[in-house]
Amino acid sequence: MTDTRINFCGVEFKNPIVTASGTFGFGMEYNQFAPIEEYGGFSAKGLTRFPREGNRPPRIAETPSGILNSVGLQNPGVEYFAEAIMPIISEYDTNIIANISGNTPEEYCEMAQILSDTDVSLIEMNISCPNVKHGGLAFGTDAGVVEELTGEVKKYCKKPLVVKLSPNVTSISDIAKAAEAGGADGVSLINTLLGMRIDVNTRRPVLRNNTGGLSGPAVKPVAVRMIHEVYNAVSIPIIGMGGVAAGDDVIELMLAGASLVALGTSLFKKPDLIYDVKSDIINYMERHGIENINTLVGAAQMW
Repeated sequence: MTDTRINFCGVEFKNPIVTASGTFGFGMEYNQFAPIEEYGGFSAKGLTRFPREGNRPPRIAETPSGILNSVGLQNPGVEYFAEAIMPIISEYDTNIIANISGNTPEEYCEMAQILSDTDVSLIEMNISCPNVKHGGLAFGTDAGVVEELTGEVKKYCKKPLVVKLSPNVTSISDIAKAAEAGGADGVSLINTLLGMRIDVNTRRPVLRNNTGGLSGPAVKPVAVRMIHEVYNAVSIPIIGMGGVAAGDDVIELMLAGASLVALGTSLFKKPDLIYDVKSDIINYMERHGIENINTLVGAAQMW
């Protein structure tokens, strides 16, 4: 018998597989391919305090082993999500992770307060957003700001708070430690790497926003390294993501230190990938005589 249950921040997940925000809509869209109840949980599309139209197209472009995106957080706003979408998706037997993005600490706090009164299991705070009160620099690039922001949001957050870390920093371990010091219950990583492509014929960037976030298989080695570093720097649990496309990828990120692992860009190519991934994980556990999947977390042995 194999036990794939994971307790993350006091919330039980039937298996360690979740989805990355921005790649799974609000869950319902994927039901035609595989029931969202197959997942231990899923992270809904990123929410902002008020509705957003997002960036002008083109805003998605393929790259070798991945994609670039600059969608710009198009979403209907946190209040619409809480009032119109949550009553529908809360009926499913899976955990819902709400993802929030803000331009000011006040926006983050207001969203955390609104979502705390819903049935979401976790609140994931995306700190890769521009801090308009500090010249537009992303919240997640300054350890002091991360600790202060996390502490403020925790005052309004009744659900476990997971801080989503940007890889576009000098030391992701320092940022993770700052989130923990601010009271974060967990962290998730990695968010997309900043990238660019230029059309050699038009001599213009292929994205209207010029740059975008790189995701997909190309970023997995970066994700593994950063998850390992953060696992050894903090005592709070990790949601790992970045280039996951198979069961072995899930196992690899767990060995590096992740308790939950998210599928993301790979779902665009194979929207029913969850079936293969779950089967791969069970086969791996049986092959290696592993009864409880929790024993894999952080079990990598360094040379």
